Amino acid sequence: MSVALTLTEPRPRKAAPRHLADLDLAGCQSVLSEIGQPAFRAKQLRNQYFGRHVGDANLMTDLPASAREAIGEALLPRLLEPVRIDSCDNGRTVKAVWRLHDGALVESVIMAYPDRVTACVSSQAGCGMACPFCATGQGGLTRNLTTAEIVDQVVACSRIAAENGLGRVSNLVFMGMGEPLANWARLKAALHLITDPVPDGIGMSARHVTVSTVGLVPAIKKLADEGLPVTLAVSLHAPDDELRDELVPVNTRWKVAEVLGAAWEYASLTKRRVSIEYAMIRDVNDQPWRADLLGKLLAGKLTHVNLIPLNPTPGSRWDASPKPVEAEFVRRLRAAGVSTTVRDTRGQEIDGACGQLAASVREAGPAGSADVKSGEQPSGAAS
Repeated sequence: MSVALTLTEPRPRKAAPRHLADLDLAGCQSVLSEIGQPAFRAKQLRNQYFGRHVGDANLMTDLPASAREAIGEALLPRLLEPVRIDSCDNGRTVKAVWRLHDGALVESVIMAYPDRVTACVSSQAGCGMACPFCATGQGGLTRNLTTAEIVDQVVACSRIAAENGLGRVSNLVFMGMGEPLANWARLKAALHLITDPVPDGIGMSARHVTVSTVGLVPAIKKLADEGLPVTLAVSLHAPDDELRDELVPVNTRWKVAEVLGAAWEYASLTKRRVSIEYAMIRDVNDQPWRADLLGKLLAGKLTHVNLIPLNPTPGSRWDASPKPVEAEFVRRLRAAGVSTTVRDTRGQEIDGACGQLAASVREAGPAGSADVKSGEQPSGAAS
């Protein structure tokens, strides 16, 4: 089977603006020196941005009013322009579409639960993995996000969560648009900024961060060697190579056994349980024998299965498995001794599947202003 995978980044259309989150402390100090500001302001800026989630220098009252505009232009350009922000689930789920400096669109989601608030962020504009049941994959890859564009989503989500009374963002999942490990260098830098303590980073616990992948084996090994105890989530979706070649085309390069082998090495090195993501697709991958095969592959491993009821994209031939079929799949996995849960479905009425909301924005054409719903204000939604 011939598939159009994109494992390298297309040539960027224009360079992203320089941002504080793309620089270390010394780099920030150097830029401040260039505009005639003292070096100590670098820590002030980083405390405000990483610690208080303030992305606008004009709102930083510990900076001289006369210097805020120049500092903002030099180190805090607006990276994410809110195009559309929707909420549902009584305000407990918020999904944002952001327009980047070059017009590319990306999505972020905030999900509030009784015991945590989770942000789901994108690592690429689009995706080059070409999975046929995924809205993002069908749109192709536009480009990799910069480190700052990744981190700024976390900061923006933290701000939105606070402004909407949802609480502090405690968990982060890289399950938005894109294949995170295909953007390894920038993802690695972003992970350190997300987990390093304030003012060097946001200060989130690495154990509350999940990185998803369709199975880029060499990059899984790089992630393991990085020494960050983040959770690895493998989007498997089929236990057999014949079907997975169709559902996850990168499987034509790294087969199921090799992907799972890298996952078990990751678990051994980090002592972290690997999450196996499995979208339940009607009459495609939900047969009892596939549940039994998956159970056989995973039994005795440090792993947990997340079964995902498919949120079908408009016009797609793919649909979610019926609930009785889903329940039998769960029963067979648990009978094999494999920890299994069915993921809570969120945001279906706001195009909750990854890539759906951005696609609807693209189809609507260029917007002159943000389509902000449910009381959100553009000024408070992004840096």
